[in-house]
Amino acid sequence: GDRISPKIICELIGNSSNIILVADDGRIYDAIHRSDIEKSSRIIQPGALYEYPPSQNKLNLLDDDINLITQKILCCGDIPLSSAILRCVDGLSPLICREIAYRAYCEDISVGAISNAAPVLREIEIIKNEINGQHSLNLLYNSENTPVDFSCIPILQYGAVYTAKVFDSPSELLDSFYFERDTAARIRRQSGDIVKLVENLIARANRRLNLRLRELQENSNREDLRINGELIKANIHLIKGGETAVRVPNFYDENLSMVEISLDPALGAAANAAKYFKEYKKSCAAVQSLAILTQADRLEIEYLESVAESLTRSKTSDDIMEIREELMTAGYIKANTQKSRRKKASPQPQEYTSREGYRIIVGKNNTQNDYITTTLANKNDMWFHTKNIHGSHVVVMCGGEEISEETILFAARLAAENSKAKDSSNVPVDYTPIKYVKKPAGAKAGMVIYTTNKTVYVTPKEEG
Repeated sequence: GDRISPKIICELIGNSSNIILVADDGRIYDAIHRSDIEKSSRIIQPGALYEYPPSQNKLNLLDDDINLITQKILCCGDIPLSSAILRCVDGLSPLICREIAYRAYCEDISVGAISNAAPVLREIEIIKNEINGQHSLNLLYNSENTPVDFSCIPILQYGAVYTAKVFDSPSELLDSFYFERDTAARIRRQSGDIVKLVENLIARANRRLNLRLRELQENSNREDLRINGELIKANIHLIKGGETAVRVPNFYDENLSMVEISLDPALGAAANAAKYFKEYKKSCAAVQSLAILTQADRLEIEYLESVAESLTRSKTSDDIMEIREELMTAGYIKANTQKSRRKKASPQPQEYTSREGYRIIVGKNNTQNDYITTTLANKNDMWFHTKNIHGSHVVVMCGGEEISEETILFAARLAAENSKAKDSSNVPVDYTPIKYVKKPAGAKAGMVIYTTNKTVYVTPKEEG
């Protein structure tokens, strides 16, 4: 029944971060991470006296003299400037240390290579003023729209590679960063087995295609087999039997060059000719069959690559589930009978509105592409897709009305942004009314053919 007033001590020190419960007398009740008694110089164990982490003797950017800070940084020897700043200045993240180096010299140069310290001094003072003044709470996103880092100052070192979203409070920024990052990590875990499966299927289909192409190459000389048979028939009087080869004039050559033809000594002349004709017919049949099979292989690879591209744009568990069910329908994944009994929800493609008020639908995977193109859209709506590049179907629900160039460019950018060419420039995007888009019988999800199209070139990240 004694009243106690323990302390909860949070140590935010990188990989050694910890939460420790400490009694009134300074003894440790317990900690999230207990130390190794034999290896650690600082004991974090129940019953031990709590000791603060040892001082790193760093200078404080907000309190200490800027000249003193700069002088200490330049005494660090031949190490990267960002590492020297991190070693000498308290409270700066590696990101901000790299930002100071970038702003000063446009690169993270070695301290030993610095001949003029003025840029370092200037940028440290600017950073100090930015931190003391109006904060700019920035969350950085990569090209996949995944959060990668955050800062209390504008970050210039990445140029256009990363984009920044500004928040009003640190709590909102951190909530968004960790929520989005954990969501992305969860999606990666959920899609990991499908990604690996699709990669293996693509590799297997490519190996199969290469073997068949090699076999086609081996049968490319099939006309020689027929010619050999004809030449043996024409010179049957020269073959007495038992020969392993015969030299005869090639009347298919205008110069009548001599050609040597291999023979089976166990067969007569007519039988050798028949053997060549038989091999010729067999080779022709193989070529016909291989032409069909290689085309099927190419279509399968194209389909699987479209699935792989869809996986890179999956943002929710429902997106992953749709792709999993698509692969089940295509026969690549064995269907789970219990899961397959559940009622399938309608696809939920992305929706946008143009400035003219037209509804624009974007498929996030092949299932949604099929849905919006073959079911949802009217035959007079306008259909968009990147030219010969895997990506989303985009439909402007205009009902046959003529749409402006602004809406065409907006829809085309959506098609480019949701394609394999999202990081490219001048991406060709085809567009045509839905009535000219056809799905061949037996084609896999998302596979269509189209005609009477026009093409526009857009840059995905360009504002418009």
